[in-house]
Amino acid sequence: MTPSPLTVGFDLDMTLIDSRPGIKAAFVAFAAETGAVIDADLVVSRLGPPLEQEIAHWFPAEEVPARADRYREIYPSYAITPALAMPGARESIEAIRALGGRTMVVTAKYEPNAKLHLAHLGIEPDVVVGDLWAEQKAVALREHGATVYVGDHVGDVRGARAADAVSVAVATGPCDAEELRAAGADVVLASLTELPAWLEAYTARG
Repeated sequence: MTPSPLTVGFDLDMTLIDSRPGIKAAFVAFAAETGAVIDADLVVSRLGPPLEQEIAHWFPAEEVPARADRYREIYPSYAITPALAMPGARESIEAIRALGGRTMVVTAKYEPNAKLHLAHLGIEPDVVVGDLWAEQKAVALREHGATVYVGDHVGDVRGARAADAVSVAVATGPCDAEELRAAGADVVLASLTELPAWLEAYTARG
């Protein structure tokens, strides 16, 4: 029986890309447009959960859906160009390809904007799925047969565990290594620069 190819899933914000400069710029513009007082530095310190959760900190509940829609509309104008690839991001994708594996991105971010980020940075996963958070991510991970999921947030750990995938956490986002371990991460790395070596060892174990 031929073994299934290795499929590794990744979160996006603060895992594959540093989107903080662009998201800050987008929220500053959004605040100016709406007249709301928004602490953009605070916003970018807690990236991970769905946009609606962040918008709810700054607007009444009944306004959240429309405000979130508007933010997503202006997002490409401010947030795509300033974003950077995280150290080790491209090398990690290449390492998986070198092992004959497939890569996917599963993110809470609005999928069209996630794809814009990846295209701008020249990062080309095989599959991109947006609008999924925490345990919801398991739906896409299971559908595509991902056995490893890499993320920076405790929500990513929960998603990996719900999919029965190995949870590889990187301490490059809002959650530190201790939080990630406490949430149940199987492996905690300082950054994606450590992932290729871990993958080589992981696949060698069979």
